[in-house]
Amino acid sequence: MKQLILALLFSTLLSGCSTMLTGVAEITGLSLLHDRRTSAMILKDERIEINAGIELNSHDDTRSQCHFNVTSYNGTVLVTGEAPTEALRNRVISIVRTIKGVKLIHNEMKVAPLSSFATRSNDTLITTKIKSSLSNIKNLPGFDSTRIKVITESGVVYLLGLVHKQEANVSTEIARRESGVKQVVKIFEFIEYQ
Repeated sequence: MKQLILALLFSTLLSGCSTMLTGVAEITGLSLLHDRRTSAMILKDERIEINAGIELNSHDDTRSQCHFNVTSYNGTVLVTGEAPTEALRNRVISIVRTIKGVKLIHNEMKVAPLSSFATRSNDTLITTKIKSSLSNIKNLPGFDSTRIKVITESGVVYLLGLVHKQEANVSTEIARRESGVKQVVKIFEFIEYQ
């Protein structure tokens, strides 16, 4: 466990991302009780994110010229950010594709100038507001907002999680209503009620 936390810290320092605290929170005992993924899958997702960050930051071109975020949920990987050329965008995706445990990649990286600090700050604010709104859902039996992963990139909100269709619909509607949201992309994995 200590090595995993150190690896999370190292990855965060390399990439400049703010996902470390989220990652550490995901592997605590309390969140394990609520997550529909197995504890082994949660750790595998963390390893995918850490290894992708380390690998992408080990290449001068991807580290210095691209802005990327790699999010893994149940082996499905979302890659967001910007690259100045199609070739660099493809390089990022090809590197992520080599990471052990990746089942599927959603390539949402844009060929565009790197986003500004203001844009990234606004994305963080949008994500925080959506998570807060999700935590206020009381009329959906069994709903737990911690089961929905929210990622925002340039005003586009990505929703991930192992959810029932009704949970997906409610979460999507809440995200769509948030100020500043340009689009909502659902990357849910659907499960049946038991």
